[in-house]
Amino acid sequence: MKIFTIVFTVIAAILIIFNVTQIDFNNLFEGQSVVALITIFTSLCGIALLQVLRLSKKVNKQVKNSK
Repeated sequence: MKIFTIVFTVIAAILIIFNVTQIDFNNLFEGQSVVALITIFTSLCGIALLQVLRLSKKVNKQVKNSK
């Protein structure tokens, strides 16, 4: 599970970097810039969810070990 979260976090980070290059800062809310902003936002949400999943698995493992 740890490898899964790391791989998808790296993929999401690559998507963020790629989409930052696609933004036209002169026309931020038109055309491809909107798609890039939406993709950046969803990638950030995905990273946050993956980190929550990783932390919950870690907490679950510690609770099982303490019993």
